Amino acid sequence: QVQLVESGGGLVQPGGSLRLSCAVSGSLFNFYNMAWYRQAPGKQRELVASLSISSGGSTNYADSVKGRFTISRDNAKSTGYLQMNSLQPEDTGVYYCNVESIVVRGRGYWGQGTQVTVSS
Repeated sequence: QVQLVESGGGLVQPGGSLRLSCAVSGSLFNFYNMAWYRQAPGKQRELVASLSISSGGSTNYADSVKGRFTISRDNAKSTGYLQMNSLQPEDTGVYYCNVESIVVRGRGYWGQGTQVTVSS
């Protein structure tokens, strides 16, 4: 069974940085596209960043995080990352890691989420 465990969240002041990690176990990470989503209180879950290995490693970012966030992965460690710089209060929310199989259409998994709070 595929399991995703996020870590790296916490409380940070505006302008600060955090790096989220998503450790994947139970399957070959190489065969999954990955993405990070977030959900702020009272709002719907939104896509923050994605990295598609089926598209040659192309990345996609929400307009609100372009130039500040960077998604990456280390297949040898079966871990994905989200580097977040210049954090703002509006970045506050629960961040979720998602992987989607490039072999089996529609097969995807979610992590449990990690809280990020940006506040002075």
